[in-house]
Amino acid sequence: YLSNIAKIRPILSLRDAETLIHAFVSSRLDYCNVLLSGLPNYAIRSLQLVQNAAARLLTKTRKYDHITPVLSELLTPYTPARPLRSLDAALLVIPSINKKSLGFRAFAYRAPYLWNTLPLHVKEASSVENFKSRLKTHLYSLFYGLP
Repeated sequence: YLSNIAKIRPILSLRDAETLIHAFVSSRLDYCNVLLSGLPNYAIRSLQLVQNAAARLLTKTRKYDHITPVLSELLTPYTPARPLRSLDAALLVIPSINKKSLGFRAFAYRAPYLWNTLPLHVKEASSVENFKSRLKTHLYSLFYGLP
């Protein structure tokens, strides 16, 4: 699907390209995301490459440019209408969905939801390794009921 969308991308608006990518690519990546949690990195790598290619296509980024800034650009930080105590909590916007369906399992909903439930000290880690360590400690304490 990505190659077909890439052929017509020059004549599409950003909104139309986003709609096509969500309809044909993201929906298939989200289809069984619950089954993918806990898989080793080598099993998820091909799916990550598809997601990166979709992000590059949407933003018209070249193949050899770094993808991390592009992906972080596509996330929408939560900005409240008025100053709140949670202003510095590094929250993400949780999209509205029809909760009567299985939409609450979609990655677009679950990822920001789970991120927003993490404690601030975990989200403010200075490196990926530090984040992983803090996240493991947090999950361990939740599982075993430790403070």
